[in-house]
Amino acid sequence: MKKLIYLIPLVLLIVSCNKDSEQRGYKNSVRFELFQSSDFEYTGFLEVFELNDGKVRMDIQLTGANSPSLDFPAHLHFGAYDAPVAEIAAMLNPINGSDLKSSTILPTLADGEVLSFEDFQSFDGHIKIHLAAEGPDYEVILVSGNIGSNYTAGLGFDMDKITTCSPK
Repeated sequence: MKKLIYLIPLVLLIVSCNKDSEQRGYKNSVRFELFQSSDFEYTGFLEVFELNDGKVRMDIQLTGANSPSLDFPAHLHFGAYDAPVAEIAAMLNPINGSDLKSSTILPTLADGEVLSFEDFQSFDGHIKIHLAAEGPDYEVILVSGNIGSNYTAGLGFDMDKITTCSPK
């Protein structure tokens, strides 16, 4: 009987955790810091979720001045932010200038790879958010940061080493 008293809370805890995961809509998440990368005072983070259906969702949240009339292009890149070639792995949904948020279900990458949540955590890549989609302001990187296997929680981040985006 005493064993049963201890077993009931354990069962309730397990059932509770499963329901919580289902209600949240995701199984796991990981967060990466994004750093100011120009004279514009923006910072932020990328949060990556493993959805219950196995897909990967990438949410970006910036901190800085809201710009309701603008959207800021966002890219997932292969390699580190300071790599000599910064090939685009995937176009992400732009950051809305009003609330400084974006959410993207990770598409197939430019090289044909489809990343799982586990793959993403060891992905050799980085994120860049631009001031504009074209013209001279495209060269302005608002925030950037290494992700996956490159992530070092800001240790050694140097905005002067950011490379420009290379086409797919």
